[in-house]
Amino acid sequence: MQDLKQLIGKNITKLRTSSKLTQAEFAEQLNYTDKAVSKWERGESLPDIVILKQIADMFGVKVDYLLSEHFDDEKPIVGAEKKIRDRNHFIIALMAIVIVWFLAVFVYFLADSVSGIYLWQAYLVAVPVSAIVALVFNSIWGKASVNYIIISVLMWSVLITAYVLLLKYNIWTIFLLGIPGQTSVVLWACLGVGKPQKTPKIKPVKKASSDQDENAESRFE
Repeated sequence: MQDLKQLIGKNITKLRTSSKLTQAEFAEQLNYTDKAVSKWERGESLPDIVILKQIADMFGVKVDYLLSEHFDDEKPIVGAEKKIRDRNHFIIALMAIVIVWFLAVFVYFLADSVSGIYLWQAYLVAVPVSAIVALVFNSIWGKASVNYIIISVLMWSVLITAYVLLLKYNIWTIFLLGIPGQTSVVLWACLGVGKPQKTPKIKPVKKASSDQDENAESRFE
């Protein structure tokens, strides 16, 4: 057990220093004290499995990395897996938006070939639809702060689309609806309302009571 504590402590230290975090900064992100982090890194106590998973997610590595031995000169690839995952998510979202525009082109040429109508409105409608698709994917995988920008784009694109489609009625006053809408988005962003980061729910592994007592005391000191 002592060897495992030393190994995990060494790996935590390597990840933390590679990310240029102090023990206090690292502890604050975990909602623990720097004293607890110091004990982990010295191998005096062992974080539970939930905290290990949280640490692994923070640095973009697997829990196995924390439990495995590495060469002293081996630099951890911090965030490598996260970057790959984020890139894949971006590609998927981009492909969905491309499909929206492909459908717009298809509808345009279909209307032209069947009825001889130039249905240019299909491209206009594709703008807010693309914003909706982007909002959905960003809400699932992206940052909450980006949602504010996407919502603004969606709101104004809907207003512009409605105005252009109803151009003969000259309802320019429809843009006045965007003022309270945009104000609400800005206030929402200032208040920092967004999707919180969820800590993965993992069933804790029962450990020695001494380690649990040390972690509990350190957390609430």
